[in-house]
Parts: sequence; structure tokens; C-alpha cells
Amino acid sequence: MVGYNYKRIKFPPLTPKEIEEKYAETQGEMKEVLKWKKEEEERLVKGKTPQIRGAAKRAFSKVARRIDTVNGNLLYWKLRKEGKSHFYANIDRAEYWDGLKKKVPDKTED
Repeated sequence: MVGYNYKRIKFPPLTPKEIEEKYAETQGEMKEVLKWKKEEEERLVKGKTPQIRGAAKRAFSKVARRIDTVNGNLLYWKLRKEGKSHFYANIDRAEYWDGLKKKVPDKTED
């Protein structure tokens, strides 16, 4: 039996202008994340107490994960800007993230 729950697409497709805005927004986010990384590097070098240096070391894993996430999003929006559909751009982004998972071993298995 055919399902009658489908009504229509919930959201209209993004316009090229909206895609360009999202791409620029993601580039701005990357600048913020790189600024955060620089701040943590300074805290690691110039930290006056062991607690400050330890906090900076712990923050590096979060910074690296955030950089990888933003790079994936940049890849997605770049492909969308070039005219690829959401489906294909999302596949490329997922492949990028899978490649990162294979490259970095999980530390919880130690």
C-alpha cells in the first residue's frame, strides 16, 4: 500500500546567494577557530601554572576536532557553490570525515 504521509519538501532549495553566504560564514568560522588555536598555543608556552598548561593541552584535541569539522563544512559549501547538489556534496563531506577517522587511531582503545 502506498504511504500518504508525504506532503512536499519542507524547505525550499537554497539560492546561490544563500549558498555563497553560508560559504563566507564558514570561512569566518575557520578564522575564529584558528584564532582559538593560536590562543591555546600561547597558553601552552606562556602558561604560568601547570594547570594552565594542562588545560591548553586538553584544549588542543578539541581545537583539532573543530578544525576538522569546519574543513568538512568548507568542503561541502565549496562544492555547493560550484553547483553540486546537496546529495553529492554531503557524500564528499562524509568521505572526508571517514578519512580522518581512519587516519587518527582512537585513543580509548589503549
